[in-house]
Amino acid sequence: MVNITRFNPLDDALDNLFRGVPVWLPNLERREAAPAQFRMDVSENDRQYQVLAEMPGLKKEDISITINGNEVSVSAELKQEKDAQNGDTVLRSERYFGKIQRAFSLGHEVDQANAQAKYTDGVLQLTLPKKTAAALKKLAVH
Repeated sequence: MVNITRFNPLDDALDNLFRGVPVWLPNLERREAAPAQFRMDVSENDRQYQVLAEMPGLKKEDISITINGNEVSVSAELKQEKDAQNGDTVLRSERYFGKIQRAFSLGHEVDQANAQAKYTDGVLQLTLPKKTAAALKKLAVH
C-alpha cells in the first residue's frame, strides 16, 4: 500500500516559520479585527425598497444614513466602554470598537423626502420609496 502526501510549499514554509514560537505569549497591543460587515436584507415592491440591517449594541445617535440618488450608505460608530472596575485588569476583549459601513446601489432613485428610518432592538429598518419618474414632456416643433 502506498501513502500519498500532498506537497504545498507555502503551507510548509509557514509551518516552518512559526515552529518553536510559543502561541501562548500575550500580545497586549493586539486588537480584534473589525467585523467585515453587518448583515442586511434588502427587498422591494413596485413602490419602495425595504432594508433591514442587524446593528446590535448601538445607539440610534451613532448611526448615519446617506442617500444620493440610487446609492445608499449606512455607517455607525462603535464606542468603547470601560469594563474594568476597582483596579481590575481586562485579560481579553473580543469586541470591536470603531466604524462599520455598508454602501449599495439600488435599481431606482430613492425619494429622499419620504424616506424613513427606524431603529429598535438592534435592527435598523429603512423604508426607501422609489422616486416616480417625471412624466414625459413632448415638445412641439415650431
